[in-house]
Amino acid sequence: MINKVGQIMLYVNNQNEAKEFWTEKVGFSVISEQDNGQGMKWIEISPTEEAETKIILHNKELIAKMQPELNLGTPSLMFFSEDIDKLYNDLLNKNVIVGEMVNMPSGRVFNFADNENNYFAVMESK
Repeated sequence: MINKVGQIMLYVNNQNEAKEFWTEKVGFSVISEQDNGQGMKWIEISPTEEAETKIILHNKELIAKMQPELNLGTPSLMFFSEDIDKLYNDLLNKNVIVGEMVNMPSGRVFNFADNENNYFAVMESK
């Protein structure tokens, strides 16, 4: 049985630019960076080394050639933050495209765009 999400595959046009965005603007860390020596490179990132779920940055063009049947659109990711106001302001100060803070029954939520205009959501966790 499946009991947790271990990795999320994020297919990007430029892995180095995506890594720079996630590490320098969002504050994630590179957990590992691997290359199989045949052009296949993957970069594992996460908010902390202890995080149970990691994001893997894959080269969209290469994956499309290897598996043309895959839908390589952006997965819908919802992050949680214990200090949503600080995160919101930090992203704004780093010139990240940030949506309006919205009050939902489950808590406050906003979205932001990465360097390739993929949108992600952040929900307040208390």
